[in-house]
Amino acid sequence: MKEIKLNSPYAWFLAARPKTLTGAIIPVLLGSALAFSDGEFKTLPALLCALFACGMQIAANFINDLFDFQKGTDRKDRLGPPRACAEGWITPGAMKLGIGCALLLSCLAGLALLFTVWGQLPHGGWELVALGVVCILFAFLYTTLLSYLGWGDVLVLVFFGFVPVCGTYYVQAYTLNMNVLVLSLISGLAIDTLLMVNNYRDREQDAVSGKCTLVVRYGRKFGENMYLGLGIAATLLCLWFVNTGQLTLIEFIWAPCVYLCMHALTWRKMVNIRSGKGLNRILGETSRNMLFLGILLAVALAA
Repeated sequence: MKEIKLNSPYAWFLAARPKTLTGAIIPVLLGSALAFSDGEFKTLPALLCALFACGMQIAANFINDLFDFQKGTDRKDRLGPPRACAEGWITPGAMKLGIGCALLLSCLAGLALLFTVWGQLPHGGWELVALGVVCILFAFLYTTLLSYLGWGDVLVLVFFGFVPVCGTYYVQAYTLNMNVLVLSLISGLAIDTLLMVNNYRDREQDAVSGKCTLVVRYGRKFGENMYLGLGIAATLLCLWFVNTGQLTLIEFIWAPCVYLCMHALTWRKMVNIRSGKGLNRILGETSRNMLFLGILLAVALAA
């Protein structure tokens, strides 16, 4: 890697981890696709939800970078991609400022969304205020406390599943239903495969750092089985939309079923590699598979 200048734009670009933004955009895409399917799609709220989600993801990445550095989690034996504070690309003081800027941009997007739908929602819009506060609070709690206690997977289901998918649908349709709840769970389960392989790769380093992820607690085999199981569960839940008539059997085959085949092949590679930096390739394939499911499922629902 070329030399990174201290606090340079390129250093900030790397610290933002742009590849992780797929995890922020996919739930918004799915929620919007379902709203479109129900004849409730609204362009501006959908775009503002995407901006809020991306801003919060970047803020969470900055928080993770800073606090893992301060806790000593990002050590020299780190297997994952390098982190900005640990590598000396961004100073801790500058990173704190970056966190503030990312949160400010997210809040501006949230306020614009609030202005757009104010008075039209069942509770006027105050429910969005509460939801925004919760998102900001847990962006800090995830890295500083909850991920070290093994709650990361639950938080992914909530904040990459129910919160963004339901929230995106809610600000367009002004209501919720069983379809959006099932779609939220599909989104959360698929995106959690990314966290699972990340924790699988880092299990030995996390154990040394006192980070009790589920893989650290229950072992390598558990991580392998959970990774495969998450993909199977996400695929099977898509049958709900076949039952409701929003997916045809052909659409179920060329979206969820093809995703499951890709996921199973990636799982087999992960099991064979087992440990080391070679698992970074599995992380990339998992992200690709997740993006494949999100886009094709959204297209199928909106068709």
